[in-house]
This record gives sequence, structure tokens and C-alpha cells, in this order.
Amino acid sequence: MYLSYCSIGFLLIFFHQTVSMKILDRYILKKFFVTYFFVVAILISVIVVIDYTEKSDDFIKHDLSIAYIFMEYYLNYIPNMANTLSPIAIFITVVFMTARMASHTEIIAILSSGVSFRRFLLPYVMGATILGVFTFFMVGWIIPNAAKVQVAFQVKYLKNPFYYDDRDIHFRIGDSTYIYMEYYNNRNKTGYKFTMEKIADNKLLSKLRSDKVAWDTTAQKWHIAEYTVHEFIGEKEEKMWTGTEMDTSLNITPKYFENNYKLEETMTFDELENFIQEQKARGVGNVERFLNTKYERYAYPFAIIILTVMGVIISAKKSRRGTGPQIAFGFTMAFIYLLFVIMSRSIAAGGTVSPMLAAWLPNLTFFGITIFMYFTVPR
Repeated sequence: MYLSYCSIGFLLIFFHQTVSMKILDRYILKKFFVTYFFVVAILISVIVVIDYTEKSDDFIKHDLSIAYIFMEYYLNYIPNMANTLSPIAIFITVVFMTARMASHTEIIAILSSGVSFRRFLLPYVMGATILGVFTFFMVGWIIPNAAKVQVAFQVKYLKNPFYYDDRDIHFRIGDSTYIYMEYYNNRNKTGYKFTMEKIADNKLLSKLRSDKVAWDTTAQKWHIAEYTVHEFIGEKEEKMWTGTEMDTSLNITPKYFENNYKLEETMTFDELENFIQEQKARGVGNVERFLNTKYERYAYPFAIIILTVMGVIISAKKSRRGTGPQIAFGFTMAFIYLLFVIMSRSIAAGGTVSPMLAAWLPNLTFFGITIFMYFTVPR
């Protein structure tokens, strides 16, 4: 009988602690999400006002209505900006709410009741994981589709007319077919000093030359004028003939010479992967920024978790100086993280390290700092 009463008492105590933990989790999660969305709303509001002030002259010049600007530009700009600000927002959120809890002696009471600091971190990690999963779908599909409209608006109303200015353009358009243009005019969709070669087993099989190749919008084909063809047979035999004009379908269209301003931001995961593979197949080497964008999207959700844990460690201790220094330190660390992200993009574009390593470098750096702080910073 005594053992039965002890068992019942133990179960009641265990049930009470479990319920208390769930109450604590709900309490922290509620504060976490409310503070996060409040911080994001404040930051976005400030940035939208600043952005509108900077671009108001362009809006007036094109006689754009407020409703049109909001629907076409800002409604699609806000999701992208919210994602860009997420490292700052998550850090400020965690530092602000945790520092306030510490100043009100809530954390001391929680830890004194037998809750370990690791257990105290659990609702934060849960909230960060939920935001991380949400962010993954946002950066993978929702934001790129919104960016398509936003970037098109920027190109049309806010940017100078685009001129394709690359020189000595090379493309691989088939297993053994390569084309070359000395330069291309995207205004009249014409390439100059055009060459098309067929190469197999490191041997030149044929070569077509023409002063220009122009895109026929009606026929959706390339029109080649005044061309010369050299065909090589064996080691020594060569045939040559000329023609006045010819229409041909090449595995390339004028869209490859259009403005690629923020092109990587307008692609979903699937579109980005297909584009990278297509560019590699064409022999285009400058795909680092697209690869970096791809890996950044995978790294972003983990960044949210890492910054959340770091924010709790920084701000969990009650300070006699109040919450101001902790919040200021949180701002500093968040901007340092953004600086690391910008630097990693530059490193990836320069080709000095792999785009994957560059994209994960901020996370790896801050993960190491977080582990060090977890074991060294007093709480």
C-alpha cells in the first residue's frame, strides 16, 4: 500500500513537472514569435520608408500610382527583405526577449526550479526550427516568384537601359558544336563576327563564318547572312563553299543575352538547379554566384538556429547595467553575420574557394563561436 501511494505521488510529481514544462515552452514560444514578427515589422517599415524616399523621383518620373507601386513592387519586395533581415531580426528578437526575462529574474527562477540550461534552450530551438523550415520554403519557392515581379519592375522603371557588353562570347550548343561571337547587340538582337565549329575527338570537322547573325522574331530562328563554310575531311582534304543567307535553329536564344540583374533571386530551387546544369553544359564558367545562392538557401535555416542559441547565451545572464548593452551587442553580432555573408558572396564570385564553402562559411564561423560561448560564458 505504501509503495502504491509512493508510486502515485511520483506520477503526480512527474505529471506536474511535465505540464509545467509545456507551460514554460508555450510561454517562451509565444514571446519568441510575437517579438520576432514585431521586430520584422518595425525593420521592414523603416526600410520601406527609406526605400520609397530614395526612389520617389523615379516613381514620379514614370507617373506611377501609389497602388501600382505597392502591388507591383513593395508587395513583392517585402518577402525578400524580410528574409534578408532574418539574421538581424532573429538575433534582436532572442537577445531582447531573453534579456528582459533575465532582468525580471525569470530565468533565475526557471533554472533554480531544477530546469537545466539545455532544457531552457529547447523552446528557443523549437521556435528557430519552425522559422527555419518556413524560411526554407520561402527562399525556395515563394520569394523567387515574388522577385520575378519585383525585379521586372526595377529593370523597367528604376534601372538604366541594359546593354550587353561582353566581348569574345563562347557557347557550347551541342555535344560537338561550339559558337563564337566577337560581340552581341541586344537592342537589335544581332551577333557580329560569328563562328560555328563542329569538333569531335579534338579534331575540327567543319567551321562556318559570317560577319553577323541576327534573330528573326517572326520565324524564331537565327538568320545568317553572307557565310563561308569550311569542311575538313581526313587529314588533308578540305571543302569550302559560300552562301548568301541561311536560317537555322541553334540551341540558344536572345534571352541568354538579356539583362541578368538579380537573376538568381528570381529562380526557384528547381529553376536554379536546371539553369546551373544548363550553363555548365554550354561551357559557361561564370556560375559561381548561382551556386552560392543555391547553397545559401540551404544554409539559411541552420543560421537561424545557430543565431538563436548564440542570442540566448549572450543575454541569459542578468546584468546590473540593464538590457541595453546586451541588445547593442546583439545588433553588433547580427551585422557581423551579415558582413560575413556579403564577404562570402564576394569570395565565391572571385572563385578563390568553392561556392559551397563560401555559403557555409558564416554558419561554420558562428557555430564555432556559439560552441565556445556555450562552454565558457557564465550563465
